[in-house]
Amino acid sequence: MNYSHADYKISAIDRTLLNIVQNDFPIEARPYKKIGEMLALQEQEVISRLQGLRTEGIIRRIGGIFDSKNLGFFSTLIALQVSKEEIQKVAAVINEYPGVTHNYERQHELNIWFTLIAATEKEIQDALNNVAKLPGVEKIFNLPALKVFKIGTNFQLTGESNEA
Repeated sequence: MNYSHADYKISAIDRTLLNIVQNDFPIEARPYKKIGEMLALQEQEVISRLQGLRTEGIIRRIGGIFDSKNLGFFSTLIALQVSKEEIQKVAAVINEYPGVTHNYERQHELNIWFTLIAATEKEIQDALNNVAKLPGVEKIFNLPALKVFKIGTNFQLTGESNEA
């Protein structure tokens, strides 16, 4: 198989596989076997294809999405202004927090944005206090959601294969 994230050359079967993983992941003891049955593939081939897509950077991870608020957790969006010299180091520290779900560099004065989920508001505040003390952090904004608007983000990978 030829996986190339630079050209996004993904076979038709891998496109279908990714659609299933995003939208119809089977909740059962052997989900990859079930997906294989749906695609006329062996279980191990499904796993190998997904590992190849991950290795090539086409996908980052496969996991559930939970409503943290309904589970009793607290979450917030944080925006930082970080000096250019320290941005990679600050991002690396932020990525070590287990409750960080997203961490992005932006081309803006506020150049790092991340989301943080924790069991208590105190845990969030403690993390923010620690992040604010990191070298290069010039400003920090805590932006908790007042109202949640969830949009499903699925990439429908239909159409013809662009694999050579």
